[in-house]
Amino acid sequence: MQDERSWRIVVGVTGGIAAYKAVSVIRSLVLLGHHVDVIATDEALKFVGQPTLEAISRNPLRTDLYENVATVQHVALGQQADVIAIAPTTANTMAKLANGIADDLLTNTVLASLAPLVIAPAMHTEMWQHPATQANAHRLDERGVIIVGPDSGQLTGTDSGPGRMSEPEVIVGAILAAARAGARRRDDQARGRDLEGRRILVTAGGTREPIDPVRFLGNRSSGRQGVAVAARAAARGAEVTLVAANIEVPPPDDVRVVRVSSAEQMAAACAELAPRHDVIVMAAAVADFRPEHVQEGKIKKEQTGDDLTLTFVKNPDILRNLVIARVPDQVIVGFAAETETDDEARLELARRKRERKGCDYLVLNRVGWNEGFQREDTEIQLIDEHGEVVAEVVGDKVSVADAILDVVAPER
Repeated sequence: MQDERSWRIVVGVTGGIAAYKAVSVIRSLVLLGHHVDVIATDEALKFVGQPTLEAISRNPLRTDLYENVATVQHVALGQQADVIAIAPTTANTMAKLANGIADDLLTNTVLASLAPLVIAPAMHTEMWQHPATQANAHRLDERGVIIVGPDSGQLTGTDSGPGRMSEPEVIVGAILAAARAGARRRDDQARGRDLEGRRILVTAGGTREPIDPVRFLGNRSSGRQGVAVAARAAARGAEVTLVAANIEVPPPDDVRVVRVSSAEQMAAACAELAPRHDVIVMAAAVADFRPEHVQEGKIKKEQTGDDLTLTFVKNPDILRNLVIARVPDQVIVGFAAETETDDEARLELARRKRERKGCDYLVLNRVGWNEGFQREDTEIQLIDEHGEVVAEVVGDKVSVADAILDVVAPER
């Protein structure tokens, strides 16, 4: 999945045989739509040539601290970067970073930046395992530097062991995760505690409708999205209650948790809690139907024969009932998980659902066999009461949670 925004990334290349892998790292980032500035040390250019790095990055190669002095390029590059990555990172460069030495353009740029730093060590086993290198790695880790690898495997010559640079796709994943985390920290600083004084009710997970004591009708919702909304709302200052139905992830420590299992239990909990909350975010996947009769004992094949027929009845429409019973100025957000593959048709389904339910906003979530449920990344559109898309996110659950809260935060 392509990242949700374009990042400005500085990739440093230092002088090790693994420098050839840096070409794949840079190429992958560029093809994903990111702006990549490459800084190569003099030693790196003995392994990978300037024309290659410029062609792959689509930008001029940066090498000399004293080039473009008028622009103070190490400061400019460091200040503009969303993330800095060094791949490969030699033992010598790790020592410089750990001790704040800045004797070339790359190390000066690192010191001139507040961006997250990702390093991918690559060296011979003895160099990696040397106490000095291990001490440097420990110091960098304590400072929050993200260290990717090294892996164990074939090295130069006939040797094999720990010290091999991680594969490019792993490094790229770490770089993008660091960029997102850095952006989130900056966004948090800008938002502050913008939900202070707000009371927010969030539902999460998937309901289970019992068939007998050991079986139930359920769905694939893990509760990750609802838990992310609750966690972000609390982090932004809100007083949060989470109604959790069979969630697969731990709830945040700083929210009140009400555990339920079935749709009827969730309906009862929400009806009781809703009047005391300013905002309701219905992220749970609620079963539309439940078995009409729940068997007291386990259903056995000997009793049913080759066929089993169950009669289902409708569950209460929790979202619609909350809208009907809403208190003044309350903001209610619904969710719609749709498998429709056509974008316009899927959006139309969501618009009709929002109108039918009467909620203020509706989050349209595309789901399928390999989309939406039980995954870290998701794709949503947030629709307002006029059917307009007011937010659109392709990213992780936390990014989606903040996008939802950014819209409802100004509502009073």
